[in-house]
Amino acid sequence: MGLHEKLLELETELHRTQKNKATEFHIGILKAKIAKLKRELISPSRRGGGGGGHGFDVKKSGDSTVVLIGLPSVGKSTLLNALTNAKSKIAAYQFTTLTCIPGIMEHNEAKIQILDLPGVIAGAKEGKGRGREVLAVARNADLVLILLDVFQPNMLRAIQDELEGIGIRLDSKPPEITIKKALRGGITINRTMKTTKLDDRIIVGILNEYGIHNGQVVLREDISQDQLIDVLENNRRYIPSLVVLNKVDLVTPQYLLTLGFGFVPVSADKRQNVERLKDEVYRKLNLIHIYTKPRMGEADMLEPMIMRTGSTVADFCARVHRDLARDFKYAQIWGKSAKFPGQKAGLDHALADRDIVSVVKKQG
Repeated sequence: MGLHEKLLELETELHRTQKNKATEFHIGILKAKIAKLKRELISPSRRGGGGGGHGFDVKKSGDSTVVLIGLPSVGKSTLLNALTNAKSKIAAYQFTTLTCIPGIMEHNEAKIQILDLPGVIAGAKEGKGRGREVLAVARNADLVLILLDVFQPNMLRAIQDELEGIGIRLDSKPPEITIKKALRGGITINRTMKTTKLDDRIIVGILNEYGIHNGQVVLREDISQDQLIDVLENNRRYIPSLVVLNKVDLVTPQYLLTLGFGFVPVSADKRQNVERLKDEVYRKLNLIHIYTKPRMGEADMLEPMIMRTGSTVADFCARVHRDLARDFKYAQIWGKSAKFPGQKAGLDHALADRDIVSVVKKQG
């Protein structure tokens, strides 16, 4: 029996199993087996014959990377051209884009790379329609922009499922759980708060399925079976997303009010609401401006360094020069993150938007 057949068999059994307290353990084990099989199916290290093709050769550039994901012919290429200086091919038929087309969106002093990918179709996570290449690029993005046709808003869930199937977790954070393997002593489970979703038997059963029979587990939140499996798989990507509804010039405002999810309405062809979309993309990326200052000179307030919220002085040093952290003595900070102007700070100091940073190096 091949991997696809085994996966289908397990998914069928999971679908048929009634969900109740008595079946929780069995369901957890089934989900763990399914996750392991899916990993084998989508692993880029597998070199089976016939098909699969080569991945897209995409060089990251700019301060952040955004991928355009959607069904064929929803207007991704038109939107890319509206947002950036790219010249992506446009035509009124499916599968116009067969490769990855990059463009740069300049907004609020940031240079944001936008990637126009071939349309996602059902089964992309299994490799249909160059699906693996498309979704693999999405895994390395800082933001997933899901583009929907105004007449197909119900396709949102299908696209999210395809992304979920490749290990992308949209708009969520990694579970607060620590697992440390040991050589002996069995499984010890500690909770820092009250949890109800998983009992010890289920946790131990899923760990055993992954070959872990000794170790310590610390739960810091009430996680589900799926979240525990995500931690054990250790290959999930947690990426923010933004839903964009295209061709809204063809419907009434009343129609848009009937949709049950949040979105940015645009008409890429008419350039309608493009500036608002740029603002939303920038906001979702959580970018901050950091200004540099030489030790004995004035700060450069004209060309900020664009970084992510939560970046530290160490991240700043890495962006300036790869050896700067090695020679680092201390930094001086002016701005919101400083307790007073010119505060001395170490490498772990978290920076805030519009901070000014001056790094002092060791002598010799």
